[in-house]
This record gives sequence, structure tokens and C-alpha cells, in this order.
Amino acid sequence: MKILFLNYEYPPLGGGAGNATAYLLKEYSHIAELEVHLVTSSADAEEHHFSVGKNINVHSIPIGKDGKNQHHQSEKDLLTYAWRGYRFADILLKKGTFDAIHAFFTVPCGYMAMRLSKKYHIPYIVSLRGADVPGYSERFTLLYSLLRPLTRTIWARASNVVSNSSGLRILALKTNPTQEIAIIPNGIDIAEFKPSGEKEIDGYVRILCVSRLTTRKGINYLIEAMRLLLVTDTNRKIELWIAGEGDATVSLKQLTRELGIESKVKFFGLVAHENLARHYQMADIFCLPSLNEGMSNTMLEALASGMPIVATVTGGTEELVGDGENGFYVDQKSPEDLAEKLEKLIADADLRKRFGEVSRARAEKMSWKNVALSYYGLYQKIVKK
Repeated sequence: MKILFLNYEYPPLGGGAGNATAYLLKEYSHIAELEVHLVTSSADAEEHHFSVGKNINVHSIPIGKDGKNQHHQSEKDLLTYAWRGYRFADILLKKGTFDAIHAFFTVPCGYMAMRLSKKYHIPYIVSLRGADVPGYSERFTLLYSLLRPLTRTIWARASNVVSNSSGLRILALKTNPTQEIAIIPNGIDIAEFKPSGEKEIDGYVRILCVSRLTTRKGINYLIEAMRLLLVTDTNRKIELWIAGEGDATVSLKQLTRELGIESKVKFFGLVAHENLARHYQMADIFCLPSLNEGMSNTMLEALASGMPIVATVTGGTEELVGDGENGFYVDQKSPEDLAEKLEKLIADADLRKRFGEVSRARAEKMSWKNVALSYYGLYQKIVKK
């Protein structure tokens, strides 16, 4: 079986969707009956072609990236990928027979898949990832209204539409209530991300947020919560660690200075994937105050690392976190609620330990192997049909 895979994000570019693709391809490399060709974006000005195992081929097409802001792809980047990626995919399809197309994101990849499907008479799948679903991000409100008719068409013509969480599926149904949407959640590598007893013994409690730094992630509210936690004692042994980059980086750093807590907030920038596990292991609490999510890969990584989690209820949060079981839910845009819930964990080491053990147990039931097998089963189903 031969699959054309389309995703404009692939490490080092992008965030959760890129990492999810990398994990999927790694698992696909163990399925001998499967051959996959991924068409993605290059992180530099060169075209790259390499293999993952013997049966997985990655084709990175230059879209004008210069090594900066690799977490964020602009509208120009997406348009460039859509044009150049489509041309390259078209060449691949002319050279040999493919059985199906798998597109991550409705636009631009789903649109590319729809056109290629019509031209070559092969079925396609669309995986909903988050920002491609109308209503997901306030930043794209106008764009969503313009693209909604096209989005409905792309989904309607697909053999299958798949969401990575029940929350994202519910949001997608607001665009088309009659659309059939399956759920295949993200997985987690529990061998790579795991607890460690080797934390720094210095009395500090460290709150970690690993995220793309954009307004939608609500990290400004977390920084404001830190100020509330420090208001009675600026020398408290607590720190906020923020790992990631994005277009909100400058404003978030400025906010820490304005609040007078810059010494308590550490910005690590874009952390190489191979170094991420250590950040989770050295921190004590994971917090993601996002305004909207699909299925957060970083929350899954925190889960596997045995961390208590404080998060807003959006996307797949309720599928990963039980309120009062392995973490706490918080209201969106509420520094006060964040501070209150974080304080409970800061003040109680036994609670952090108990919640962390539940998190790890939940993670052990999930794996990228199961996710890959679910998608492989879907490929078999649509090809047979």
C-alpha cells in the first residue's frame, strides 16, 4: 500500500502537528506493507530528501524559511507550500501509483489533497489538527468566514475526516453538523518521556509551560498568575519555565519586566526535541492555559513525564486530565484561578507526587504505535472500499 502524506510542518518546523507526523512515520517504518511519501516544508532554502527506515520517504520543499521563527508558519509560507508542495506531489503521482492521500490540516493540505484526488482518482483523508477548524482561533476569524464554504467542500469530498480530540470534533461539527468525523487521538512515546527522580534539591518548585508562544496559548495569564503568587513574598522559591518561541515572545518578556518578576520567569526559547524530556523531568508542575487546543502534544509529554497538570478545558484536556485526579482545570483568561490552583500544588509535595503517578499511569495506556495502527486500518478500509 502506497500513501502520499501532506503536512507543511515537520521537525524542526512547526509544533504538535509536525511532531505527530514524525512519530507516525517512525511507527509506519515498522509496517512492511506500507510505503509512505511525505511532502513537507524545508527549514532552509534547500530541497531535502531522506528516508525513515526502508519504506518511508520525506521530501522537504523550500518555502522561503531562513531558520528563524520555525514554530510559526505565516500565510505566505502556507501559500508557498501549497504551490510548491502541490507541484512536487503532482510529479510523484505521475511517476507511480498511490492508493490514498493523507492530509494533515484542512487548508492548505486538504485542499491540495482534494485537487490531487480529483485529478488522479484516488481517495483522501483529512486529519483535523486545530487551527484548520473554523472557530478555533480568534486570530483567524475573518479568514474562517471566507474559507468556511471551501472547508465544508474539502470535508464532504474526503473519504474520511479525523479529529485528534472529541473537543475539536465538536467544534468542527459547528461548521457542518452532518459531517462524519472519527477520532484518532495523538499518542505519546512513553520510553522517551518518563519521570525522573533526579530533580534539583534546592527547595524550588518549578512550573513548566512548553508551547508555541502565541496569543492563543494564554501564557500572558500564566505570567500574571506568577505575579499573584509572588505578591506576598517576591523571594518565594518558585520559578516559571517557558519553552518555545513564537510571535508573542517579545510581548511576554516585556510583561515580565512590567510586572517586576523577570528574575522568576525563564524563557528557554525553542528547545531541541532531544532535550525536551529533561525539561519535563526537572520541573514540578505543567501548566497550559490555552484558549484553544486540539490534542496537545506537550500535555501528553507532561503526562508521560509523570507531572501534575493545570490546564484550561479545551480540546483534549478532559481526555487527559481528571480534575482533582492528576491535575486541576482552570478558567480561561483567569490569572486568579491559575494562581489558586497552582498554589495548591506548590504547597503540597505529596499531592504533586500523587497526581504525577496518575498522569504516568494514564500515559502508559497510550502509544504512537496504536495511533499508527488506527490510521493504517483506516487506509486499508478506504482502499478496499
